[in-house]
This record gives sequence, C-alpha cells and structure tokens, in this order.
Amino acid sequence: MAKEPEILWLPSDEEIENANITKYIEWLRDVKKMDFDVSYSDPVANVKHYNKVWRWSVTEIEDFWASIWQYFKVKSYSPYTRVLSERVMPGARWFLGATLNFAEHAFRHSRPGEEAIVCWTEDGGRRAITWDELANNTASLAYTLRDLGIKKGDRVAAYMTAVPESAAAFLATASIGGIWVGLGSELAPRTVIDRFNQLEPKIIFVVDGYYYNGKELDKEGDIEKIVNNVSSIETVVMIPTLKESPEVRTDKKVMYWDEVAGRREAKLEFEPVDFNHPLWVLFTSGTTGIPKPVVHSQGGMLLEMYKGMGFHLDIKPTDRYHWYSTLTWMMWNANLAGLFAGATVVFFVGSPLYEFLMVLWRMAEKERLTILGLSAPFIYGCMKIGLEPGAQFNLESVRQIGSTAAPLSPDGYRWIYSKVKEDVWLNSASGGTDVCSGFVGGCPILPVWAGEMQCRWLGAKVESFNLEGKPVINEVGELVITEPMPNMPLYLWGDTDNRRYIEDYFSMFPGVWWHGDWILITDRGTSIIMGRSDSTIKRKGIRMGTLDIYKVVEGLDEIVNSLAIGVKDKIVLYVVLGPGAKLDEELKKKIRDKMKSELGPYFIPDFIIRVDEIPMTLNFKKLEVPIKKILLGWDIEKAVNLDNVMNPDAIYKVVDATKPYLNQILEE
Repeated sequence: MAKEPEILWLPSDEEIENANITKYIEWLRDVKKMDFDVSYSDPVANVKHYNKVWRWSVTEIEDFWASIWQYFKVKSYSPYTRVLSERVMPGARWFLGATLNFAEHAFRHSRPGEEAIVCWTEDGGRRAITWDELANNTASLAYTLRDLGIKKGDRVAAYMTAVPESAAAFLATASIGGIWVGLGSELAPRTVIDRFNQLEPKIIFVVDGYYYNGKELDKEGDIEKIVNNVSSIETVVMIPTLKESPEVRTDKKVMYWDEVAGRREAKLEFEPVDFNHPLWVLFTSGTTGIPKPVVHSQGGMLLEMYKGMGFHLDIKPTDRYHWYSTLTWMMWNANLAGLFAGATVVFFVGSPLYEFLMVLWRMAEKERLTILGLSAPFIYGCMKIGLEPGAQFNLESVRQIGSTAAPLSPDGYRWIYSKVKEDVWLNSASGGTDVCSGFVGGCPILPVWAGEMQCRWLGAKVESFNLEGKPVINEVGELVITEPMPNMPLYLWGDTDNRRYIEDYFSMFPGVWWHGDWILITDRGTSIIMGRSDSTIKRKGIRMGTLDIYKVVEGLDEIVNSLAIGVKDKIVLYVVLGPGAKLDEELKKKIRDKMKSELGPYFIPDFIIRVDEIPMTLNFKKLEVPIKKILLGWDIEKAVNLDNVMNPDAIYKVVDATKPYLNQILEE
C-alpha cells in the first residue's frame, strides 16, 4: 500500500448528492439494477464505489457506452444496430447504423432570453449573446453555407479569436454535416497555410485583429496571405473586431458577418449524419514534426461531451464556465461542452499574463464564474509572483478550478487551497488533442489528494505499462489505453492507409494506444503524470521524469522557471532567475545539493545555464525534445516548427547561452 499524501479537499454531503455522476450511478442502480452505490457522507468510501463503476465501464464497454446513449437520451434519426464493430484499435466503429447531429444537441437545454456565450477581452470589454441569438446566428449561417454550395463533408475553416461568432460558425458547420477546422489568430500565416492546404476548405471565417498584452494586433495582412495562398478558399467571411470596415485584398468573394448571420426567417435545421461522420479536424502541437491532423466523429465527440464534461467536470445548467484557450487548442472545443449542459460559456480574448496575471481572476469575479479552467504553468506563474487571488478578488461563486496542459505539483495544489479558496474543488486533468478530452482527472464525489489526479475517467481504460508491456500499480510506467473509446480519432487526415496513425500510437505496444506520458497509478485509483516519456532523462540505467526535476529546482526562491535536457549521459539545466538573484557558484551549489538530496546523486546537473526565458509551445509545454535535438546538431528549423512556439526568440537565446559549453556537453 502506497503512503497516502494529505487530503486537501472533501466534497460536502450536498455536493456529492447533487453531482451529475451521483445521479448517473443512482440511475444505474435503480433503473439498470446494477450493484453500484454512492456514499453521501463519506468521500473516502466513494473511492471503492467509484473504482467499481470504473472497472465495469472499461470491461463491459459496449454496455457502458450504450448506457451513456440511453442516460443522456441521445436523439437519433435512425437507431443503432450494434454498439461496437469489434474491440480493435485502430479501426473500431461505434453505434453502427445510427444517424444524428452533434450541433442539434447543443440546443437541447437552451434557456431562451438568457446568456449562452459571454466574451471578455483583456481590457475588461464584455459582449454577450443569448441562446436566442446563438440559435438565430447558427441557423442563418447554415442557410448561407448551403447557398454558397457548402455541403456535407466539405471543410469550413476559421482563423479567429474565441469570440461568440466562432461558436455559431462551428455549430452551423456541424449542423449541415460540414467538417470544421479552426485555428487561432495567434498563429503565423505559414503555419495556417500549411494546415489549411491539407484540408482544402472552401470558406474561411476570420477576425481582423485583437488586443494581446496591451498591444493591438492587426491581422488583415496575415489574412490576405492565407486567403491568397490557399487556393481552395472561395469565400471569406469577415467579423470586424478592430475596425468597422476591415478590408482584405483578394479576388475571392468577401462577405461580412452582418450579411451572413442576420436572416430573421432562418430556423434551426440539422442534417442527419452517420455516427462516425467527421466533425472536426484538430492539429496536434507539431513542435517536433508535421502536426497530426486528427479527425473525430460527430457521435464519438457527442458521447464524450456528455460523459467526460458532464461527469468529470460536473457541468450543470446553473454554471458559468470558462477554460482559457484559443481556437488552436482543444480546450476551446471542450469549453463548448457547457452548451450541452445548458450552462453559460465564457470566452476570453487576449493574454492571460495581462496585468501581472490578474485578468482571469478579475474576470472570474466580475462574471461570477463557477468553473474556472486554467493551465498548470499559469498557476505556477501566479505562485512565483506572489498573487493571492482569494484575498485580492471575490471568488465566492467559484466552485471548481481546473488545471491542465502540464502536471501540477503538490505545492501547486496547496497554493490553490491556501491562496485561492479553501473549499474549492481542484480538478487537475490530463488527456490530449488526440481524443479531445481527458484520460485522468477529476471526480466531484472523491477526495483531492495533494499532487494526484482523482481518478481514471469512466470509459477510459488507462493503465501504466512497464518496459515489458505489463500493467503496474504504484510504479511509474507508460500511459496506455487498452480498450477502444468512441472519441479516438477516426483517422489522420490524408493518412489513407493508417500507416502514420499506427506508427504514432500503436507501434510501441501493438494493439494498445501509447500516449507518450509517464504515469503512476496508485492503488486508490488516483494518478500522477510524470511528464513526457520521450523527454525522460536516463542516468546509470535509472529514469527520471523532468517533472520531478522541475518540482525540486523551481521550489527554490531564486528560480522562476527551468528546463532540463539529457544529452550524451549529461544533464543540462537551464534556469530563469527571479529578481535580484545571481547564478553564482553559491546558487549553483545550492541547486546541486537540493537535487542530490531530493532526487539522488545520479541527477545532479552537469551544466547549469542561465537564460532569460524558457521556450514554450502555444499550449504552455516546455520544448524539451526540440532543444535536445538542436544540441545534438539538428538545424533549428528541422528540430522545431517555430510557428508553433509561443516565444521563438527564446530558442535562439538558449542556443546562444549553450555555445560556450557545447563541446563539453557533446564529449562522449
């Protein structure tokens, strides 16, 4: 039995009773006559109860997913004849014969006259649309798309910020059976052109610009480059955000939002499509190669929205729900899940770092958010500069704080409970663009242990495999999925023979999904993500996840951020110093001594190098593997796609800072 860390939060009796997952388990017990239970007064007892339900959900997978269909009353135009074609990965096909429409379910719990989507900008600007307006815009856009010749299976592109119009454009696309491909306006034109040329969209929705970290970013020139270099685009729909009448120099048809979204006579109509019909294409980060264009199905994502976001984010009609994201990141898609519960979705346009990282906390106060989704790097940033959001803002309404994008350390957990809110549910989760959802994360009826994700999500048979391909408990191993899920990719766009799909996900353990993360699963069913397995540092035959190194190094007051790379059996540690700190021999000794005492003698860094900032992806992940490749002699342009990097200048500065030591680093 592994030693338990401290429990930081226990749900109240009322919170357990009102949780969506509680009502589902009660339904399984009362309607399906299954031997499941929930304790309303003892969250620790619910560990046993939940794990019993989880084991059923990943063993009797056909029965489980059929229960999700029935419980959420999925509307279909033709019934399914079989839940699952066969238990294989890849290649599983779900709910054979069923036809439905993803977008239709977004309006099933609409609340006429009330706010559906709110959009905040970093300067405090606010705009909202009601459910009625969202429905009218969606219906009007669907009419326009059809008038322009867009039909089922055609691709509809977006190069936008997270304004309310983005949701309407997506829902209209899905309503007619089109395939959505949305990218955020923060991406450089070349990145967008490369992606869109793979998909060949016929129409593109764009915004003319936005404000980011106090600066006006005019996107007209970037839009012109994209539109004029993607030959398939026939029509441009402009949503003015900076100017009243922005212009795009192109010989292609240009329309404005008011022209396409204002049809008063429009009524919502939905095209029935096969359960496995493509819904959208999401691109993985692509920092180390060509981004993977992941295709998800309408039906698979619908069930995952209901199951994942309903049970593990516990979204309710009364919620006001925000998870920071741009259109580039799958969390924008996950943010839309609020609509399926009838909740109010809150978008944000701008930099989360604005006003010394206080802008999202201010938005939470002003909007009375109940669910505030953040990233672990954002939380670490707040910790480092000494924010105390609970004292600085009124966060009384916030019942859940989400964290993703990177593992959150025990100290990060404790900071939430000491500096934000002592009775908040901290929902730390991990998943991926690959499934547009989570594998492990929160459960509102379970305790929160410091540094641990509460459970493996229902329907996700997450296991930790050792090097022999055997499942282990209380040991670090490779995160794998050993049973198919409806929200796994249908295929990768253009990968006609599934070769790349198989190589990327199923080559390490044939027939088993390999995700590329180190994970430790405890005997309680909680889990800890230890970082990317492809960036793990190995010394003297012993492996160490970089997350363990960061916990130690960044625990020092002098260190703001860090990056650890293993090269030629050496450890290179890059550090960003706090105000007034100097990387002298005294601080280097302090770092080495702390790493020796907490990680062991094999993981003392050979080189400690000061840099001004750590290069990060647009999704706040440290560029460990690309930097390693560069040190080993790769050209920067081949080691990393700079358009997918938040701060590309930081890569060159890291390289320059390393040059005086490079010969020593590369010595055998």
